[in-house]
Amino acid sequence: MAEDWLSRFFEMMTVSGRLDLRCSYGASWRIDQRPGKIGEIPYHAVIAGSAVLDGQAGSPPLGLKAGDILVLPGNPHHVLHDGGGKEPTQAVNRSSYGITISENVGTGERLDMLCGRFVIRQPYDRLLARYLPPRLVVRAGAQGAGSGRSNTAAQLGNLVTWMRSEATGSQIGGVAILNALSAALFTLTMRLASEANDAPAGLLSIAQHSSLAPALTALFGEPARSWSLPELSRLCNMSRATFVRRFQEKLGRSARDLLTEVRMTLAANELRKPSMSTGAVADSVGYQSEAAFQRAFKSYMGVTPAEWRRLQMRTKRNGEGVAAALDGWQAPADQG
Repeated sequence: MAEDWLSRFFEMMTVSGRLDLRCSYGASWRIDQRPGKIGEIPYHAVIAGSAVLDGQAGSPPLGLKAGDILVLPGNPHHVLHDGGGKEPTQAVNRSSYGITISENVGTGERLDMLCGRFVIRQPYDRLLARYLPPRLVVRAGAQGAGSGRSNTAAQLGNLVTWMRSEATGSQIGGVAILNALSAALFTLTMRLASEANDAPAGLLSIAQHSSLAPALTALFGEPARSWSLPELSRLCNMSRATFVRRFQEKLGRSARDLLTEVRMTLAANELRKPSMSTGAVADSVGYQSEAAFQRAFKSYMGVTPAEWRRLQMRTKRNGEGVAAALDGWQAPADQG
């Protein structure tokens, strides 16, 4: 099933979340948000009212309504506003148990929106960024009276309602609960996006292309196996040429590219364990030669396995966070 490999994909990386801001605005209003830190993915959940996201990189403006969740994997500078074109009304901010509550005295339809960020630890953010679109919107709101709202959409809507309650109630432990719910929000958002008929190219698109799901289940389930194109195409009941064409079309990368990235991501995880030798890690991700694994890891990560292990030990010892430990390290440019 598609959920099997998608769950495996999320298990490979650590995703945390943080709710930063709850907005309560009447017209007119405007939010101008700069890019976050490396590995951060901003999100905005519209609970009531509506919003407009200004166009980015040639994309047209995007309208958002109640029940919509906007995720921006590219972590861009972005602007949200009410769409009226007037000077925004001054907002007043106050802090409540670590959450900023921002309000104005604007009139008309009021916006109720939660703003936060998902945080993907390096280098796993690179894997995620390659397979998600620059901007993603999922519709969790009820689409008319009793219309076919999916179970996932209902779950996501309930989760956002719970988050709003925690962000409003100023209860002890609320911040910890909100951050945990933000991490769950990420997975449910990705699941709902994968169920959409118009899922964007990438892993979410393949989730809708059920004939390709067996190949993803194989690659994520047994990454150490030397999968050949004939084997993968037979799993999908396709000719080799058809499989190669459809996989590239839907994912934007080849099956070999994906297998390498899965292996390197798992290897990065294993290298954090002091008890695992480099040779054992190489074997666990399908390399019979430790030298071949070291070359592949250096090409993908920009550092050797030994250097990566030292970075992780430094991070754990100093408690400085991966971003600080990797200060000055630049991963290789995406060649895909």
